[in-house]
Amino acid sequence: MPDRTAALLAAFEKSFNAKPEGAVRAPGRVNLIGEHTDYNHGFCLPMAIERDIRIAWRKRSDLMVRVVSLEQDGVVEFPLVTPIPHAKEKARKWADYVKGCAQILIDASVDLVGCDLAITGDVPLGSGLSSSAALEVASMLAFLAAAGMKLPHEEIAKLAQKAENTYVGTNCGILDQLSSACATQGQAMLMDCRTLRLTPAPLPAGVSVVIADTGKRRGLVDSAYNERRAQCEAGAKALGVLHLRDVTMHGLWHAVALGRLDATAKRRCEHVVAEDGRTLAAFACLRAGDAVAFGELMDQSHADLRDKFEVTCAELDGMVTIARSLPGCLGSRMTGAGFGGCTVSLVKDEAVKAFVPELEKRYRAEFPGMVPAVYVTRAAAGAGPLKI
Repeated sequence: MPDRTAALLAAFEKSFNAKPEGAVRAPGRVNLIGEHTDYNHGFCLPMAIERDIRIAWRKRSDLMVRVVSLEQDGVVEFPLVTPIPHAKEKARKWADYVKGCAQILIDASVDLVGCDLAITGDVPLGSGLSSSAALEVASMLAFLAAAGMKLPHEEIAKLAQKAENTYVGTNCGILDQLSSACATQGQAMLMDCRTLRLTPAPLPAGVSVVIADTGKRRGLVDSAYNERRAQCEAGAKALGVLHLRDVTMHGLWHAVALGRLDATAKRRCEHVVAEDGRTLAAFACLRAGDAVAFGELMDQSHADLRDKFEVTCAELDGMVTIARSLPGCLGSRMTGAGFGGCTVSLVKDEAVKAFVPELEKRYRAEFPGMVPAVYVTRAAAGAGPLKI
């Protein structure tokens, strides 16, 4: 039994004086390319990672929910009544993701039952690897399992997104939740965020995916994330479409010439339109096994996120620059919403052993006081039951 699962079961028994009836898991994700395109109905290219959120559950005879986390203090309790109250203490904010999932399931006419939940996770919080989406998807699975019900994983992803949009307050797209719920082991996935179609694609032979956590944290609810989304929606309206996916670069420049967009709106829209094209091109590179061209597209993506969408920071830019200077790195970019968190790099297998410690060493030297973490990951399976 994996140590993390054993620790989860021990914590459950200690907290609730009983053994759990079952357990579920939901992975984090890394987005290889296609950033800030999901809420514009565009294309993304994510894969699930080998870090996840795990929840052990046991149903109760009443309508109370009790939640403990191995990484947080105390027990959170709330009744399955509507509306479910938000956390009053900032330190308990993590519990709002669990509460939000219960609320959305109730709103969807799912007959929930009370349950005890124990949670553990090794997806770094605020890192851009979708710890919140993994918690939401795992919570959905746990609530459904306790109630003896199942829903299609695509539907679970939609409900989890709604929980984050309406209960937590982050106006995110579907990328994170759909990746966590529906990923395919060993594959990256071209995600069409309009149709929710997922098309798997293998990573090229001879290369590894390396994630580098800058140690810089951000809170999306308090950041410029919602502002960027509003800017994209305003840009689409000015261009006469519902979503930027339906805009061509020629059409964008024509609108600029007519004075429909100011300089800021032009930059935001240019990134999204170009990123959709880059993502489709990157998918073709994966199908062709062209790791070099894929890496070049990653570099272009980061430059646009830095200069046009303005969601990077000194730490992200520094990590990318250092990575690109090291032998064997084919491409590097920020991943996630930005403003902090992680980068993702494509590195030749034979260079990985030297790449990982050197990247960490040079980053520490350039950013004293920051605590980076660099690790290699493979494409993991999507959410599901956890054997206990």
